[in-house]
Order: sequence, then structure tokens, then C-alpha cells
Amino acid sequence: MLVLDSGNALFKSPAPGGMAREKERAVLLLEQMDALGTAAMAVGARDLTLGAGFLSQTVKGRTLKLLSANLVDAEGKPLFAASTVVTVGGVKFGVVGVSPSGPVSTAKGVKGLPPAKAALSEARRLREKEKVDVVVVLAALPQAEFQPLSVQVGTQVDFLLQSHEGRAFLPQRNDFAVILGGGERGRQVARLELSVEGKSPFQDLSSAERAQQGVKLVEENLQQARRSLAASKDETVRASWLETITSLEKRVQELTLEAKLVGKAGERTFRFSYLQLGSDVVDDPELKRRVERIEPPGSASH
Repeated sequence: MLVLDSGNALFKSPAPGGMAREKERAVLLLEQMDALGTAAMAVGARDLTLGAGFLSQTVKGRTLKLLSANLVDAEGKPLFAASTVVTVGGVKFGVVGVSPSGPVSTAKGVKGLPPAKAALSEARRLREKEKVDVVVVLAALPQAEFQPLSVQVGTQVDFLLQSHEGRAFLPQRNDFAVILGGGERGRQVARLELSVEGKSPFQDLSSAERAQQGVKLVEENLQQARRSLAASKDETVRASWLETITSLEKRVQELTLEAKLVGKAGERTFRFSYLQLGSDVVDDPELKRRVERIEPPGSASH
């Protein structure tokens, strides 16, 4: 299993002073990420609240790697590793991190270079030099920067995991790479299962399963529409039902085709889901005690 974090995880605001004991909270989060075996985290705006030095010092000696292919200091030198390579189950993953462009207000002289250019350059290096099987970009970017990046990286990137807005959404594509959301405010854990045989773009098994379910629902509506047409005598009403039936028949054809597009021999496939972290997920008593010391129950920050 490969555990990753797309960033913007440590603070509630890019500006310091957003909550009491924010430093203690950030240290606890990094500590627990490392304890969970998180291989890498992208550095986002809400991770730089106390500066780049705080991050580097806090992860010193830990397995967790902080990634940013485009954050540089006042001399133009990289502040963090651009990527890391991790092998899991015989599959070689290249993981790239990117941060927002522009100056970082909490770190003098630190700025983000154009993220798409940095991500593409590092992805190419991973493909050509490291010979990785799968490239994942952890994009701690706002939507305005993420959208062009999702197209500009072309076929060099397989998966883009975004974090800035903290959204959960179904997998989508703007081009070759599959776009995934890291979840909403720590309320979900995103899970991605892969089959890496073949060289084709990754196909969404979940999409096919949703399409199969959709076919059944639309066919039920289609049968009901046909019964309503047969029972109707008014020509205006019949014309409306005929239009509805035509639309439903077209939708059945579309969903049937979508259900057959994935899962063929030699294709790379994925299945994506969210694990909801609700009351049914049992708390660790010691960890809960530490969290409540930082954010007491009933407080504004809890």
C-alpha cells in the first residue's frame, strides 16, 4: 500500500494566528502521517503558515518526505525534493509534488515557480531516468492553476491528486491524466486500487459499474414511459412521451457503451472510492486525548 497526502493539511489558514496551539497541531499531524507510513506530502499554502524552515525541521529524521518541484528560496535553490520513487507490490511509482506559484508571504524570499512546467519536467525525468511505471502528481494548487496543469502535463502523468479546495469528487479527466480529489477537511480517506498491466490510459472500473447500474435505472424509466405512451390518447401528450422515450433510448445506448469500455484484457484500470471517517470509525483513545488537548470539544476550532 502506498500512502500519500496532497498537502494543505497542517494549518487552517495560510496566515499564522488562525487558531490557538496551531504549531502543536501541525506537529501532531506530521507525526501521525509518519506513523501511518505516509510516503510523501506535497507542500501547500496551508502547510507554509509557519514558514518552510518549520516544515523541514519538523520532518527531520522521519520517513515522510515533503515534496515541491517548484518552491525555491531567494537564491533560486529548491527548498524540498521535487519527487520520490516508491516501489509497492513490484510497481514503481514516481510521485511529484507541486505548490502554488508566486511569493510565499510567511517565508521571506521563497516563491513558487510555474507549477505545470516544473511538474512536466520532473515527470519526464521520472519516466526516462527512473523508469517508473506510474506517475502521480500531488497538486497542492488552487483550481485556477490546477486546470491548465491537468492539460499541460500530457501523457507524462497518470494521476493528479488535488488538495487546495479540500473537495471530494468523482474521478474526471481534462486530458490523459485522471483527476482525483483528496477529500473534504479530513472527513474522508481516498482509496485508489490499480491494475497496471498494459500501456493504455487508466480506465475507470467504478465508472463502468456506475454505468451498469445506470442502464438498469434508465431501462426501468423507459418501460414506464412506454406504458404511459400506450395508455395516452391525447396527441400532444403522446408527442411528449415519444420525445422522452427517444431520449431515454439514447441514454441506454450511451451507458451500455460506457459499461463496455473498460476492463478489457491488456488495459490498465483503477477503482476509486472514499472511506467516510464517521462515528463508526473508532477513535484511538490516546490520540483522541492529544487532539482534545489541542482542540477541546465544543471549541470553535474543534
